[in-house]
Amino acid sequence: MSRVLVTGGAGFLGSHFCEALLKRGDQVVCVDNLSTSDGKNIRILEELPGFTFSRADVSQGISVDGQFDVVAHLASPASPPEYLRLPFETLAVGSRGTEACLDLAKRQGARFLLASTSEIYGNPLVHPQHESYWGNVSSTGPRSVYDEAKRFSEAVSMAYSRYENVDVGIVRIFNTYGPRLRRGDGRVVSNFVHQALSGVPLTIYGDGMQTRSFCYVDDLVAGLVAMIDECGFVGPVNIGNPKEITVAELAQRVLDTTGTASEVIYSPAPEQDPARRRPDITLAGEKLGWSPRVSLEDGLERTVNWFREQLTEP
Repeated sequence: MSRVLVTGGAGFLGSHFCEALLKRGDQVVCVDNLSTSDGKNIRILEELPGFTFSRADVSQGISVDGQFDVVAHLASPASPPEYLRLPFETLAVGSRGTEACLDLAKRQGARFLLASTSEIYGNPLVHPQHESYWGNVSSTGPRSVYDEAKRFSEAVSMAYSRYENVDVGIVRIFNTYGPRLRRGDGRVVSNFVHQALSGVPLTIYGDGMQTRSFCYVDDLVAGLVAMIDECGFVGPVNIGNPKEITVAELAQRVLDTTGTASEVIYSPAPEQDPARRRPDITLAGEKLGWSPRVSLEDGLERTVNWFREQLTEP
């Protein structure tokens, strides 16, 4: 049993990660300022033994008592509408927030997990993307508040690893979906599912030929858990599903899964929207023994069923 601090634990991914840790017997302290969450995701966690919630902004420092074996830094706005709405907060949690977590891990001799992102690769010129690729990222573009925050968080984590002997582990997370996504939060799966179930047109930004690789949340969380247990392995390591699909194909899959007849409409693509995104997960297989197991068909069905249940609530 370990005691784990999880920043951003009330979010979509964070809440699933907290739940997985609790169910295997770990104690979890979740720190979240609820800037992109209403706290609903942690209601189920509060029923599980070993869970504690602290509402706080890790960018302002961490004041949580007790000893931790793992400090997992997941806090950050994650979808484009959220980080564009909160640009300074996004930069702060990627810089000051990451340093606060690293300082805590250093003081306590804890394993540090950084939840980085495939946005590190920007609009990639190498396909699929492997960890040695440096990326094609604009430091001044509209997505830079998120991209550069994560790039800095990786850089400062590597500095603590090299010069402060902190046991750092960096994961680069690719597109993830599943239950607990907020309705229309700006991520393509939640947008499409919510639109389809609401009987409104599905909106594709661009021509729909851009590709993504979608990993079901249970698989992604299994990769995070494997990484915190692999002490001494720094990474970075890609965690995602390498099966690539166009956004237009995804829209049709959602329509087929929901059984709805919503039309599909097209709007201009966001500036600097990546054309292709697919992880090379060879390293995850070699170092963590990890690979995704849930198919897109099964994952979408589970996600759609969850959204249906939510639509019956006020």
